[in-house]
Amino acid sequence: MPKLKTKSGVKKRFKFTATGKVKHGVVGKRHRLMSHKAKYIRQNRGTKVLSDSDVGHIRLWAPYGLK
Repeated sequence: MPKLKTKSGVKKRFKFTATGKVKHGVVGKRHRLMSHKAKYIRQNRGTKVLSDSDVGHIRLWAPYGLK
């Protein structure tokens, strides 16, 4: 059985928690922030946990987990 490939974009963008959930950086925080309200910028600080419906794709793309 050959080794499975990991998508390189997934390695850079996601982390697994100890309980198996997937963390990701919040979208929409890189540029053009003047068009966003201060409340939006404040509330989307840090990382979020990915929804359960999307976790299946990330697990396929990172078959051996992420360090």
